[in-house]
Amino acid sequence: MNNPNKKRVFKKKAQEKIHIQDLAKKITSGDRGYLSKGITLIESSAIHHRKNANELVQKLLPHSGNSIRVGITGVPGAGKSTWIEAFGKTAVNKGKKIAVLAVDPSSSLSGGSILGDKTRMEFLAHHPDVFIRPSPSSGTLGGVARMTRETILLCEAAGYDLILVETVGVGQSEGIVRGMTDFFLLLSLTGAGDELQGMKKGIMELVDAIVINKADGSNKDQAIQTMHDYNQILRFLSPATKGWNPRAHTCSALYNEGIAAIWDIINQFIDETKESGEFAQRRSRQAVDWMSQLVQIRLNETFFNPEKNKLMKKLEGKVRQNELSPSEAVDILFNSKE
Repeated sequence: MNNPNKKRVFKKKAQEKIHIQDLAKKITSGDRGYLSKGITLIESSAIHHRKNANELVQKLLPHSGNSIRVGITGVPGAGKSTWIEAFGKTAVNKGKKIAVLAVDPSSSLSGGSILGDKTRMEFLAHHPDVFIRPSPSSGTLGGVARMTRETILLCEAAGYDLILVETVGVGQSEGIVRGMTDFFLLLSLTGAGDELQGMKKGIMELVDAIVINKADGSNKDQAIQTMHDYNQILRFLSPATKGWNPRAHTCSALYNEGIAAIWDIINQFIDETKESGEFAQRRSRQAVDWMSQLVQIRLNETFFNPEKNKLMKKLEGKVRQNELSPSEAVDILFNSKE
């Protein structure tokens, strides 16, 4: 005797499969609306969406990898949005399709730099060859980074050949963005004294180039001096990319001065690292880093069920009151059968 429920389940699964196949096909055809739908799927925290999201990523994987991935970080007030607008315009005029993404674990509080400053990117926001996507409005750094990696893959499959990833948060997010991009750029300002004192050595060691923005008018001479100061520091640091010596440069995003030179520097970097084999090695490391990050996320999700979270809160209270040592609390947490 036929089981109608079994037929319905089979039919539902078949429909879901066709849906993912159709979604993948639409994305590879360059449909921006379906690209947004695909990204929304991978951003979903619902467990039942994960299988479909994984299937979509797997289907699109052969169509990815054909882009230049540029990471951008910068101090507050450095003019990242204005710089991205100017740089993006240069790239579009050279026939590139651009995706602008953000990694911002704090955006639930700040709104995110890309969202907040979108009015400063009017050209890119309205150009048919540009796709702008901020990070999710909340979430852990690891979770946001996972989504950004998969968003890069989807954008590449949709035909975007220049991916700009802006790190909006501070601290650990720079290292995360460095690990998912080919070229990492630090945007800075003049006034090197305080700026250099406050700059973390760890961030300086991640960069492939430093760009001092707002090098115009009465600020130009000071910007040149700042460039020299940065170059002095870079001489004593280990380069982030084997075979490439990072340098500091000046530009004015507002007046579009020096932007074309930075475009040339990035392309020179890509050409040299491809020739040396470093580009392919970095891409391989990115893929392995992505896998390691997913393992950490999955372990965290699997371990911290609602009961574990409840016990965790209880134990935190005991540790805070000095009733329990941290090591004892961890033992209790891991030995709990909940």
